[in-house]
Amino acid sequence: MKVLYASTEEQEKKIVELINQLYTQIFPFYYEDEEIAEFKKMGVLHIEQLHFENFNTLKDAFQVIASLQTIITILEEKMQKPLHHYYGKLFNRNIDLLETYDIFFPFNYSIFNRKDKILFDSFSIYKKAANEILI
Repeated sequence: MKVLYASTEEQEKKIVELINQLYTQIFPFYYEDEEIAEFKKMGVLHIEQLHFENFNTLKDAFQVIASLQTIITILEEKMQKPLHHYYGKLFNRNIDLLETYDIFFPFNYSIFNRKDKILFDSFSIYKKAANEILI
């Protein structure tokens, strides 16, 4: 007999949180608002209940979480300094893993190589607010 553990609600929330992090903390530094809006229309990193059903084991959900975290970490580091070509292979390997779970991420490492795309001082409706005032 083999025992498998189903993915948890917390893992599903973490996946959604990581996708939101990509849209609010990573993409605005590489793309304009119009491009990010187009990504949403195209279904980039769009997760539905069907996807969560595909993460039917703890291992599956952890692989998706680890892939998203790896992609985020590489892109955050890439904003600060050039990275060794090994990170490109790691980045693309994690994209391939996302694709095995039917998560659409049509980018590769080389797309994020262009320094002129990084917009540190620009405003974006997708960027997370630096501060919020509650009324």
